[in-house]
Amino acid sequence: MFRNREEAAEQIAARLDHHRGSNPLVLAIPRGGVPMGQVIADRLEGELDIVLVHKIGAPGNPEFAIGSVDETGHVELNPGVERYGISPDYIDSEAERQLENIRKRRQRYRRPPTRAEGRVAILVDDGIATGATLFAAIRSLRAQNPSRLVVGVGVAPPDTVERIRREVDELVCLEAPAEFMAVGQFFQDFRQVEDEEVIAALGGESS
Repeated sequence: MFRNREEAAEQIAARLDHHRGSNPLVLAIPRGGVPMGQVIADRLEGELDIVLVHKIGAPGNPEFAIGSVDETGHVELNPGVERYGISPDYIDSEAERQLENIRKRRQRYRRPPTRAEGRVAILVDDGIATGATLFAAIRSLRAQNPSRLVVGVGVAPPDTVERIRREVDELVCLEAPAEFMAVGQFFQDFRQVEDEEVIAALGGESS
């Protein structure tokens, strides 16, 4: 168990120290990934930004992710979603609703996206459950042609870790326990990160 996100970030940064000096672009998934991204960017002498993706929840159960949408509007569905019989109309309308939330969040953070083209891009989150959000972020970043795509996370289930490993150039996952229930069970301090903290980390003034 990690004391907090910052402790996990220090361990990830240590394993990625070979990227220090290459001006990596550290892309955190808000909001929980941002405190970790800030630590990693500082340690690796890189630049911090965010990548905005949002999960698409199942009908009647919005917390259960069936896929996700990125800032460009690309929809990434989880493997096996077709067996749930969810209509394409529902997926399209829910994706559009979440895309509008992404646009509002980008405006709230007052930060235009930084391009990853030709750079080492390090995608950071505190932990991964289904991986829906992370895989949308990976797809979004791949389209920008980074020189190397790296993922650093605190914890994820073993099967998700293997799926991530096939999609990226380098992966650091500190823990991959077989008995995985939720990301928060592996952090003593798993407080909610507020928008004001994200704005401050990105160099803006919180309101």
